[in-house]
Amino acid sequence: MSAIKKAILLVGGKGTRLMPLTTNVPKPMLRIAGAPVTEHQIVKAREAGVTEIVLATSYLADVFEPYFGDGSRFGIKIKYAFENQPLGTGGAIANAAAELSLSPDESIFIFNGDVLSSHNLGAQADLHFSKGASATLHLVEVEDARAYGCVPLAGDGKVLDFREKMDNPIAKTINAGCYIFSKAALEKIPIGQVISVERETFPLLLKSTGSIFGYCDSDYWIDMGTPASMIKASRDLIMQPHISRATPKVAADRLVAPSANLHPKANVSAGSFIEDRVVIGENSQVLGSIIGADCVIESEVFIENSYLAPGSRVKSGSELRGEIFGF
Repeated sequence: MSAIKKAILLVGGKGTRLMPLTTNVPKPMLRIAGAPVTEHQIVKAREAGVTEIVLATSYLADVFEPYFGDGSRFGIKIKYAFENQPLGTGGAIANAAAELSLSPDESIFIFNGDVLSSHNLGAQADLHFSKGASATLHLVEVEDARAYGCVPLAGDGKVLDFREKMDNPIAKTINAGCYIFSKAALEKIPIGQVISVERETFPLLLKSTGSIFGYCDSDYWIDMGTPASMIKASRDLIMQPHISRATPKVAADRLVAPSANLHPKANVSAGSFIEDRVVIGENSQVLGSIIGADCVIESEVFIENSYLAPGSRVKSGSELRGEIFGF
């Protein structure tokens, strides 16, 4: 369990790459493996000893508080910080930090709202305090870092640089979207300005303090920036329920709402998530997919790695493979 008790969760993004799923629902409130993405993250923070968290909201901000309230239902104190205009990741952090009362020697967690991981927050915090770091980043190693900016490290884990996307990355370690900031580091972010923590704050801290460290970890991690990766995340959490304590009890390799009506000869498996009041007909197969509430899947249908919008109907004999259906 970590010594860090406070956190900020960045949930203000518009989720452009997830359109049309995010037309009416912000991406952190999309439901995967039985719960909104944000709930999975809040539960992870609580399990690591966090007692107070600020949700930094902007896009469709009014949907968060009705669901999470003051956090008592989740065993954690939840506050809300709203941005009238998007302030970027750094600006959002500064805006949300104003809701927290921090002592001079205190540090906080900051979570990106579209990332899930099973890494050890306590171990990340231990590294942060043992190094006296201004900031400590969760990093993961990928085979091909060209799609990401890379973060080269010294042998002792000190961050050497932050590199933008490049054709020949100089390191395989990338920013995994979970940070620890000291109070002094937070105070270096201007309030009320559009700031990128990745492009401005981290390079500034590197120049001014030189004490940014990377916590490298090979546990489960996924960036849910696209519909395909979001469907994969839901499938992964159902197939490996230990990843998130917010995942309800899984029967076999599927998660089915009690109000759903599955024909005895329907096959629902491979990590599928079936929402409320879904009807699935005879001899239909649903593999590794998310089926929104009130969908009707007629007989002899095959669906794999797909997302069905709530209220959709799929006619008999249809095949859907890797599709976003019903928008």
